[in-house]
Amino acid sequence: MKITVLAENTSGCDLPCEHGLSLYIETNGQRVLFDSGQSGLFADNAASLGVDLSGVDIAVLSHGHYDHGGGLKRFLELNGKALIYMSRYAFEPHYNGKEKYIGLDSELLDSGRIVFTQGVTNIGEGLTLDSGEGMRSILDLGSFGLNMMLDGELVPDDFRHEHYLLAEEKGRRILISGCSHRGINNIEEHFRPDVLVGGFHLSKLPLGKELEEISLMLDRYDTDYYSCHCTGVEQYQFMKKHMKRLSYISTGMTVDI
Repeated sequence: MKITVLAENTSGCDLPCEHGLSLYIETNGQRVLFDSGQSGLFADNAASLGVDLSGVDIAVLSHGHYDHGGGLKRFLELNGKALIYMSRYAFEPHYNGKEKYIGLDSELLDSGRIVFTQGVTNIGEGLTLDSGEGMRSILDLGSFGLNMMLDGELVPDDFRHEHYLLAEEKGRRILISGCSHRGINNIEEHFRPDVLVGGFHLSKLPLGKELEEISLMLDRYDTDYYSCHCTGVEQYQFMKKHMKRLSYISTGMTVDI
């Protein structure tokens, strides 16, 4: 598998970056766009990196937040064939706090190219989307102030709109997670992949004992981790001291897994 980072909070080269995530994945002869950042920046960077978005076969939205789905309109303009797979709950209203709307643009519903999923869905050779049904909470960090609208009231988000891309390639299981809102430790315990790529949603967590324990728990698994985005740079640097197989991926980087 080859992963090219089209957009992420940081940049490993002279390409611009933004708060968000977009990955271009090549696996089992398929070209996958995983998330689209918060704007059209992912497409501009793709052009600079020689990535032809018109050739993408499958698009995946990891969850219903603007910094992962904000570029989908641009993608639809550039690619006339790929279906976009997302959770059936992706268009539910989502907020940071009580006033900042962080959900998706409802105009996307008119595209005719969205496929809603629930549970486990096969989307291509060796590719499944899994919502993690039955995932146990071995560590609960809460919603960090992220909310969802339920029956007209804002309540802490349960992140039912989040799902994960599982790729099986050459006998290995590679899990791609956009933000791991349901808890990176819970996700790791549930899937136990050979490789885990994505944001860990720890950027608001202070550097200290709790983050150390999270790191040590993750380090017990036989998994290679590629972190980014909502993990937080300082948190990553702290975790790196306690994890043997942790790396960071930035805008413009390509990694062979």
